[in-house]
Amino acid sequence: MSEGLPYSHSYNLARLGNAGDRVNFAADADQRKAIARWAGIPSLEKFETEVVIKKLAPDRFGLDFHLLADVTQSCVVTLEPVPSQMDRRFTREFVFAGTSRSRKNQGRGTPDSAPGPDLVLDTEQEEGPEEIDSLHLDLAAPVLEEFALALDPYPRRPGVEFAPESPDSEPPQSPFAVLKGLGKGS
Repeated sequence: MSEGLPYSHSYNLARLGNAGDRVNFAADADQRKAIARWAGIPSLEKFETEVVIKKLAPDRFGLDFHLLADVTQSCVVTLEPVPSQMDRRFTREFVFAGTSRSRKNQGRGTPDSAPGPDLVLDTEQEEGPEEIDSLHLDLAAPVLEEFALALDPYPRRPGVEFAPESPDSEPPQSPFAVLKGLGKGS
């Protein structure tokens, strides 16, 4: 399991053929409870994922994810349950950068040597594929990340609105008004 994550599904990219692969996995009841606790929601009734994995190059992989989830959140106004369905598609690209030891050896050179062609100084360049150190990839990690980002930050039950007090109502008395009154009595 990835560190700090409540759910994992390991896949060995070294076994991926040129035809690619399709992987389906779903969280069981205990795993859904752990994911719900991790996400701070009351319950998760369904959490199913399909991943289409393609080999783009010997060390580069494209993954197309499809997440289906039935989620129950708490209404921010009434705290009543708010059920919803999540149907989310997203992609990730990974490049195997080798072990950290081999990258250290690649970076060695003489102090007078010029920087290699892989030195990039342009910070506005579009983000490329994510580097991975191992061909054993946790397919659930990007799914959990997208799931957490897709949750409604302010879920509300249908028809429920947050209504601030009307301008005609008297503003609440300041806690300092009591102190002000004490100063007059002395």
